Amino acid sequence: MGALLRTAGPPVLAVLTAFLVDHLCARRGLLPPGFRVSDSPGALSAAALRRATALLVVAGALWLGVFAPLGSLGVESVFDPTGIKAPQLFLLHGLLLAAVGSWFLLGFGAGGSGTGPRHQFGLRARRVDVELGIGVVAGLVAWMAVITTMVLTGLGLWALGGRDLLPESAPPLVPWLAGLPLLLRLGVSVSAGFAEEVFFRGFLQPRAGVLLSTVLFVLAHLSYEQPFMLLGVALLSLIFGALVLWRQSVWAAISAHATFDAIQLTIMIPWALEHLDDGRLPLAATLLLTPH
Repeated sequence: MGALLRTAGPPVLAVLTAFLVDHLCARRGLLPPGFRVSDSPGALSAAALRRATALLVVAGALWLGVFAPLGSLGVESVFDPTGIKAPQLFLLHGLLLAAVGSWFLLGFGAGGSGTGPRHQFGLRARRVDVELGIGVVAGLVAWMAVITTMVLTGLGLWALGGRDLLPESAPPLVPWLAGLPLLLRLGVSVSAGFAEEVFFRGFLQPRAGVLLSTVLFVLAHLSYEQPFMLLGVALLSLIFGALVLWRQSVWAAISAHATFDAIQLTIMIPWALEHLDDGRLPLAATLLLTPH
């Protein structure tokens, strides 16, 4: 039974969530014109086909990008990075962007006034450079807020006898990422910032709400296999979501996300791992948060 749930659970949850997103999108009046039925002959079947195809595309992205880690919960596995090539680090990001692009093409076709992808996914801004600058500052503030929250929470759990709830080591994926060439780490940071913010904040948040987009963002990071780290992931998601609501654009959130990841991958994680090795930093694992 457990194996069946791990196998069938992620795709079933992905399809159900895609239906929910579609329902909320329609309820909020954001259903694309290509999914709406008109009075012309054949419009019903054509619109239904486009809408069903878009739903399956979104379900596929949710399955592989959000719910897949649920299938490995409780299963012991050994992380083996030897077969991972650099392009594979960007496959999931490409999948998320391809899903968003396919949904747009199915819903809007050739488009029209005010229906371009920049408009639909929060990529419009009067000054992109200004938004990116605001995002860098927001990313630094978010980094300080998240790290402070994680450390204080960790110390509180330690003092209350909840030491077992704290991670004793970094997730296997994290040290490997921190050991990649610098330019590749920066590339992963930028790619994660752009693809994840376009998908979770540009696409999902306006249509499904901040709460659901945050829950899905947290589930997408279950692969770290450390529940304590999800507190920081949730806090980051709420910060990025608030940034999008404030700026009415995802560019600042993209920049903030990339800034946070870059700080973690190029500075904090290597430093924390070094101190973990010599035993001088017992709570260093609370710093090892790298949302991709």
